Amino acid sequence: MNILVLNGPNLNLLGERESSLYGAMTLAQLVKKVTAHARRRGAKVRARQSNSEGTLIDILHSHRKWADAIVFNPGAYTHYSYALRDAVAAIRVPTIEVHLSDVTRREPFRRVSVIEPVCAGRRFGKGLQSYFEAIDVLVSLNRHSSSRPNPSPAEVYATGSRMAKYKK
Repeated sequence: MNILVLNGPNLNLLGERESSLYGAMTLAQLVKKVTAHARRRGAKVRARQSNSEGTLIDILHSHRKWADAIVFNPGAYTHYSYALRDAVAAIRVPTIEVHLSDVTRREPFRRVSVIEPVCAGRRFGKGLQSYFEAIDVLVSLNRHSSSRPNPSPAEVYATGSRMAKYKK
């Protein structure tokens, strides 16, 4: 199983930025631990990060045939990027939205995700463990989805069945 771990804006500053919210771990350290966790689950990881919305979309598009699943921390784009929401929906690869901090206990604008409705789930507020949980869910989905049809993004969005089984 191939998993794309995609991190959005400002996550390159982990370890320097607001350590009370995000901890002291750097992005390189996070990627190393997430990759090791995925490997123990039998998955390969490609990790990417960009501060640019367009580049994040390009990464999603270019990995759509390689990735069986995506762990995506869209950072602040979570709250307003319909372009990223549409990219996740368009590529039809099961995606879990993740956040290190508990976005439901922060500023009101952070409580809204325009990306969540097209994702297979969401994990947040547990630091690195949020990423580990996302990988575990995606590995489980992959193991149980081989005989299920892939719903269209419109079906997933309209029904709210974010945990729908996907098949490439």
